[in-house]
Amino acid sequence: MANSVDETFRLLPSAELPSYTYVPGGSVPHPVRDPRGHSHGRKRKPPKPLVPELWTDNRTYLLAIDLFNHGYYWEAHEEWERLWRVSGPDTTVSRFLKGLIKISAAGVKVREHSIHGVRRHAASAGEVFADVAAECNQDRYCGLEFTLLQFAADRAAQLRYKGLADGGVPERGMRVVLERRRLTRG
Repeated sequence: MANSVDETFRLLPSAELPSYTYVPGGSVPHPVRDPRGHSHGRKRKPPKPLVPELWTDNRTYLLAIDLFNHGYYWEAHEEWERLWRVSGPDTTVSRFLKGLIKISAAGVKVREHSIHGVRRHAASAGEVFADVAAECNQDRYCGLEFTLLQFAADRAAQLRYKGLADGGVPERGMRVVLERRRLTRG
């Protein structure tokens, strides 16, 4: 995680990014429910469960990282939530995904201009990452470093957010990305 990322880098370049990012209560249509939505009527197969040792083979996980890195926080949240649902209750993977869901929710709250929501979700994500790191006793999980995830969550909870575009423009509002140089097997 850091302030800069190669904007063209994608973990799953074959997947098309949406034409806009959804912001609840905003001016763009709901992606699924509204017939004008970027994902309306799209049939999706259930994702394969995320296996920590095989994270590079999980298209849903890679797409969620790409979405997050390019400012599609609502869409990243949805993809990680789909993985969470198939990961089984009360597993290390499900808890890890819960942290990613919460950091994405913080990004959505940035777009909604809800600083309280940003801080609440980001702080909760940091706590989840700390718990999962202690539970699995590893520095990395599914290619991401716990220290950097916790730092990003803490930083997101403390930043000020001004001047973000409304209307679904997918900019990186949180100034936090999941960097490619940090993504390694392990």
